[in-house]
Amino acid sequence: MHFVEAKGILSQSGGMNVYRGCSHGCIYCDSRSACYNMQHKFEDIEVKINAPQLLETALRKKKSPIMVGTGSMCDPYMHIENELQLTRKCLQIIEKYGFGATVITKSKNVLRDMDLYKSINKKSKAVIQMTLTTFDENLCKILEPNVSTAKERFEALTEFKKEGIPTVVWLTPILPFINDTEENLRGILNYCFEAGVKGILFFGMGLTLRGGNREYFYKALDKYFPGLKEKYIKKYGESYSLLSDNNSCLMKIFHSECEKHGVMHNVDEIFSYLHKFPFEEQISLF
Repeated sequence: MHFVEAKGILSQSGGMNVYRGCSHGCIYCDSRSACYNMQHKFEDIEVKINAPQLLETALRKKKSPIMVGTGSMCDPYMHIENELQLTRKCLQIIEKYGFGATVITKSKNVLRDMDLYKSINKKSKAVIQMTLTTFDENLCKILEPNVSTAKERFEALTEFKKEGIPTVVWLTPILPFINDTEENLRGILNYCFEAGVKGILFFGMGLTLRGGNREYFYKALDKYFPGLKEKYIKKYGESYSLLSDNNSCLMKIFHSECEKHGVMHNVDEIFSYLHKFPFEEQISLF
């Protein structure tokens, strides 16, 4: 890892990334794409060491509270967070000023900050977003090798349910010819329903590949699934969007099961929920 003094930390929409790069090693990661112009190796994580100070300055200037989100590009609970605790320091500032917080992660280490999420949720709103892609534990360790397994993430979601903190699951990406099966879909859905998630974000059975992450993905296919790269190339060529042949039937199962269990599954509805700060309840704080 290496350290930088960032010039800013909070986007106009309330997003922030304390780190750039990741140590999880997920074979499909879009954040490796060349279009993001990362000027260092992906595993050589860039640390915005002044992120807490920048965030506090930004929140002080806000005329009204918003939801602050993190994790859209790089996981805020990767391994170096255990040592640096920059995500935790940012959460402390969010809690201090009465803003809302939402985080996207694949790590059970998010449980470390349960105290802060409980306090934030009591004052405004906290939402934990967890990515779940692969029900089979052995396959999960191949696709997402250096991070909590699906079962461990499910257990973390269950702990947040016990504390009354809402959760959303990202069921993406799904890899053609690998985990695009009804068995995998139903396994993940059962985890979601048992953990009482509020919504599931699902963009279809497939994944996206661009320059940068395509090469890394294909190298992993050669290592773990010999011959599959050639099948991908023959079917998809240089396409950005790689849709599974099973998409139609599995999407029907997904929407039907979510309706049956009363779980949000409309993408726009979920994003609206994630970005909406509960002004009516909290306006008196400002």
